[in-house]
Amino acid sequence: MQENFLCGTSEITGCRFSIYPMTDRFEDVILSALKEVDTSKVWMETDDVSTCVRGRSIHVFDVVKAIYLEAAKHGDHVVFNGTFSNGCPGDTAGDAYLAENEERANEKKAAEINQEAAAQFALYPMGIPTYMNVIMDQVIFAKDQGTFTKGVHYASRLDGNAHAVFKTLEDSFENCKKGGTTHIVMTVNMSANSPSKKEAE
Repeated sequence: MQENFLCGTSEITGCRFSIYPMTDRFEDVILSALKEVDTSKVWMETDDVSTCVRGRSIHVFDVVKAIYLEAAKHGDHVVFNGTFSNGCPGDTAGDAYLAENEERANEKKAAEINQEAAAQFALYPMGIPTYMNVIMDQVIFAKDQGTFTKGVHYASRLDGNAHAVFKTLEDSFENCKKGGTTHIVMTVNMSANSPSKKEAE
């Protein structure tokens, strides 16, 4: 018997991501970042390939941003590759910390880290014929926030302070949720302290 999965049946936001510090100290950088971040308000699991964070959207973005900032703050070139999702029909709410309040556990500590970042992100509003309108609305939104740099093949580029970049990512994701999209996926590639950017300048 085939199960009938319907988008939008889950309130859970999740992110599966990997961080790649370009240094021979990569293990210490990753483990230290995971240790420094308060993950008490999310479900989190790390294996040999990636880390998965699940829960309320506000806390998923809080934790992911804090982990990336902790990894990048030492000046090493650090790359983040992640997929955010909300409304996945295969998710289950029992272990996802949806009852947590809206106070971000890492906001104060993360605010002390000043870090520039560049990101390429793509939005995938599932199951609606007007998906391109939804995507273009968020491109305009990113321009209004001052982080949008340009469109690239299969993505939009953001540049600026990492806090501003993450705010655009989170706000765009939330705007899609509030706009009637029952299942939204967002892919993000982010780079900090890249030596190639310095050479280009």
